[in-house]
Amino acid sequence: MIDLHYWPTPNGHKITLLLEEANADGAGLAYSIKPVDIGAGDQFKPDFLRISPNNRMPAIVDHAAAGGGAPLSVFESGAILQYLAEKTGRYAGETARDRVEIAEWLFWQVGGYGPMLGQNHHFNRYAPEKVPYAIDRYQRETERLYGVLDRRLAGREFVAADTLSIADFACHPWTREHEWHHVDLARYPNVRRWYETLAARPAFARAYEIGKAYRADKTMTDEMRKHLFGTPAPTP
Repeated sequence: MIDLHYWPTPNGHKITLLLEEANADGAGLAYSIKPVDIGAGDQFKPDFLRISPNNRMPAIVDHAAAGGGAPLSVFESGAILQYLAEKTGRYAGETARDRVEIAEWLFWQVGGYGPMLGQNHHFNRYAPEKVPYAIDRYQRETERLYGVLDRRLAGREFVAADTLSIADFACHPWTREHEWHHVDLARYPNVRRWYETLAARPAFARAYEIGKAYRADKTMTDEMRKHLFGTPAPTP
């Protein structure tokens, strides 16, 4: 059994996408979701910090660790994807070249596509004041990264190595928030084709549906703002 410490954000979805796809393929990765309500500050609780010292979800605890021994905890979404791919022998490439290509695009996502789009989210939706320089900077970088992904997907079904991989699991949930990024996917037809094709897969649909049980409509409160951003409420 794998304990998945999760909240329905793009980084959380990465892991449920892999788990649902792997189980559809017969991998038998039984898992249990342990909600980490980041708006309520669950990510700062001592029990969670013991497995995720950066106070960020997702994290996992594998009670049947690869290689045996005591339960193994893994934090950071990219590391979790790599660990589960290695454990199942799926989604990380079969040849050395494939593994390098998949790793390149996984690291592209965790180093750029996720963080830059996250800054776009913050300054467009949550910052206590509008900062035109920041909004413009992250919007332009968002559009540049969508362009990189669009060129990559020209004539390709998947992001890397001509097969469904952890690079797809990493990139898809962030693309799902394209409206939050003020991005029209019509401008990026290859991204749109890839995104819609994967979204139609039953395992992807199940993974995103799982998140709905935890995603209640909540007004941003001062307490939530403090837990999420460490920032004060906006000035009226």
